[in-house]
Amino acid sequence: MSSRIAYTRPSITELEVGYATDAARNGWGEHCYDYIHRFESLFRSHLGVPHAIATSSATGALHLGLAGLGVGPGDEVILADTNWIASVAPAVHLGARPVFVDILPDTWCLDPAAVERAIGPRTRAIIAVHLYGNLCDMDALLDIGRRHGVPVVEDAAEALGSVWHGRRAGSMGAFGAFSFHGTKTMTTGEGGMFVTGDAALYERVLTLSNHGRARGQTRQFWPDLLGFKYKLSNVQAAIGCAQMERIEDLVARKRAILARYRELLSGLEGVTLNPEPPGTVNGAWMPTVVFAPALGVGREDMQAAFAAADIDARVFFHPLSSLPMFSGSPGGALAAEICGRAFNLPSFHDMTDEEQRRVADVVRRLHRERRG
Repeated sequence: MSSRIAYTRPSITELEVGYATDAARNGWGEHCYDYIHRFESLFRSHLGVPHAIATSSATGALHLGLAGLGVGPGDEVILADTNWIASVAPAVHLGARPVFVDILPDTWCLDPAAVERAIGPRTRAIIAVHLYGNLCDMDALLDIGRRHGVPVVEDAAEALGSVWHGRRAGSMGAFGAFSFHGTKTMTTGEGGMFVTGDAALYERVLTLSNHGRARGQTRQFWPDLLGFKYKLSNVQAAIGCAQMERIEDLVARKRAILARYRELLSGLEGVTLNPEPPGTVNGAWMPTVVFAPALGVGREDMQAAFAAADIDARVFFHPLSSLPMFSGSPGGALAAEICGRAFNLPSFHDMTDEEQRRVADVVRRLHRERRG
């Protein structure tokens, strides 16, 4: 049996297998949306929002939502420089120009002060990405959005289970987008969810999501506008239903893994992990270790050390402004620098304590070697 420690993998039980089997056998014809509607209902209840649309990915949910807000050519969309490209691609596909701003040193999320400075007459949306389960300062961002008349969008793809002062991540902005990729806390294989409390936006996005066919349209195969096709399949939704029935346990396990890493890495001066400020809950999707600059532990050092230990840890996101398609775009100083001294740690649900100790041993060894 391989000793390799995986980066992440989903938690699949007989419940998921049973629901998926039922959908494959019986979910056709008049029943082809049964699990999709059930999945959307379960997700609405969990998040505490009135509207949800299952999508093929979080990227699709963002694309639909931004289109529903009217984002288009000539507009500007503000987001943090530290992000995966999926958070910015939909805005670019709609013709908008991304404006990258720096991150906060404690959460690695969007810096509200930098957002305020970046707002201009063409700003059409602020995309608040809750990175690795860490939460953006939603109070500050929503206040900025209200004062400037700019909608705040939540990319909560990595933040299922995170809570900001009693409100679940994804439920606070103009809309929220979630991912159910196989690496996430809960999965449908590939998949996502669009959520909103805005009934009018929901209707626009619902129409866009169905090739532009409005819900009240009586003519068959009559699109009212040019839309998209970002639907989730019934079989995928069946898996999602089972995962939603287990969601509290899935999140609790991720949080327990992060808590255990805190214990195993306690006492290491200059080493920090995902924060959990007072009044918040970190869903702990991806435990991430950050070395202080003075320690001199770089990305290549970490890659070599984890590879030697047969551990599939991953690098921190590169700044979007450093990617070739955004060459010449201004970025953030901290975003440009922190990615060279941070690493994502393995955190799959059935990870053993021995495996967590092996991961922690690599971090402690790197720390010890650099401190001499």
